[in-house]
Amino acid sequence: MQWNAWGDPALAKPLSPGVRTLLSQALGIDATDVDAPGLDQVRLRPSALPPTDRTGLGAIVGDEHVVVDDHGRLLRAGGKSTLDLLRRKDFGVQDAPDAVLLPGNEEEVAAVLAFCAERSIAVVPFGGGTSVVGGLDPLRGDFKAVVTLDLRRLDALHTLDDISWEAELGAGVTGPQAEDLLGEHGFSLGHFPQSFRFATIGGFAATRSSGQDSAGYGRFDDMVRGLRIVTPAGIVDVGRAPASGAGPDLRQLFLGSEGTLGVITRVRVRIHPIPEATRYEAWSFPDFATGADALRAVVQTGTGPTVIRLSDEAETGVNLATTEHIGEQQITGGCLAITAFEGTAAHVDSRHAETRELLAAKGGTSLGEGPARDWEHGRFNAPYLRDALLAAGALCETLETATTWANLSAVKTAVTEALTGALEESGTPALVLCHISHVYPTGASLYFTVVAAQRGNPIDQWRAAKAAASQAMMRTGATITHHHAVGTDHRPWMRDEIGDLGVDVLRAVKATLDPTGILNPGKLIP
Repeated sequence: MQWNAWGDPALAKPLSPGVRTLLSQALGIDATDVDAPGLDQVRLRPSALPPTDRTGLGAIVGDEHVVVDDHGRLLRAGGKSTLDLLRRKDFGVQDAPDAVLLPGNEEEVAAVLAFCAERSIAVVPFGGGTSVVGGLDPLRGDFKAVVTLDLRRLDALHTLDDISWEAELGAGVTGPQAEDLLGEHGFSLGHFPQSFRFATIGGFAATRSSGQDSAGYGRFDDMVRGLRIVTPAGIVDVGRAPASGAGPDLRQLFLGSEGTLGVITRVRVRIHPIPEATRYEAWSFPDFATGADALRAVVQTGTGPTVIRLSDEAETGVNLATTEHIGEQQITGGCLAITAFEGTAAHVDSRHAETRELLAAKGGTSLGEGPARDWEHGRFNAPYLRDALLAAGALCETLETATTWANLSAVKTAVTEALTGALEESGTPALVLCHISHVYPTGASLYFTVVAAQRGNPIDQWRAAKAAASQAMMRTGATITHHHAVGTDHRPWMRDEIGDLGVDVLRAVKATLDPTGILNPGKLIP
């Protein structure tokens, strides 16, 4: 990925005339390029790793797998949140890990952790670098140095059970690599978050990732059958059978642990045969409440779409769901819903027919497959638009939550008002867009996209807006995060989320598995 933007530079796109007009008319942004340093102008904090420690780590992973040059450090200087990208625009000194280590096996991971625990060196596990909540910030804390543990070399397909439909993958396998490795055997994982092209299997597990096909295949934590975790206290293997009554499920202890309790090295996942057929259909609903009620009916009835999502009036109005046509008026009024179905031809047809009948009965109007195919075509490209918006003087970021169906409207209103109010206080109107992308029998996620003009210090500007939105979530009984994880950004609200005793439990587990506290300090656990 680029050091100062999302993803592949070859896929970056300039702002379209439609988007520029929208920025000017709605937000007063003239789309003038923001001054930012080039790669040769970036100044990093000098490495604090002593030469003797660099030599010791090289003896473990190989000298060629210890990266101390500025370019290699900069590439792992954090994730890809708006705050991360704004910090990359700083002409001052930027933070970066003191070194990057690339272990080749679990024995090397264990040896690195033992060495760093003895030498007081913090360790930040690193997969695809796609965190948007500060989960990869190279925080040194009270340690003398901080290193990033890049797991890209743990990229093997270890086992595939074509009878049980399970596969064990190395933590460094990326989303596309997983599909390629499994596809050679006729299988698919079916996990497609927006970060799919770059994020890794280990990262999916460590953050409780949720993909865009979650209605059909579940969240990633639903797919996980087993984990291997290397900790400073030893190696833990969890998940012996499809289901067990042998006490609490320890898989749940490490799913979502964000590298604070151990380094996930292998993940055993549920897989499925490559779908025989796929069918798409888009729908229009007169308003968000009607559309949300229709989605609730679908998931509670269990008709079985693989993808089902709903954009609100504002998101539909700017065509954010169909990213190739943002700013172009193609869908008039109402709220756009997307459905897709995968499986055998007969199963696809039956599920589609039942869902179609239900959506129509709930007030939906079919738009055919066109808008749904447009969404599918561009579903991984939205972050590239954010890069262009930030460069043009706009503030753009996303955030998400989840709540019950009964509470959905109240949470949506509260978060929208909090974001709008906080950004107006900073001197800019705000465009707040929202969609439902993940549904459950008892509730759904709400995913917000926020666009405003950069005013003053945009880092402080966004922090104030994010704090207001987070407080609104807590006040209305929603969760602080549905699938973006906790990192540093949501950590201040974890005590509200799980309570004082819950925090004590996490701290106790941390003390047992990581007695010196070297693993990803400053993240997740208050």
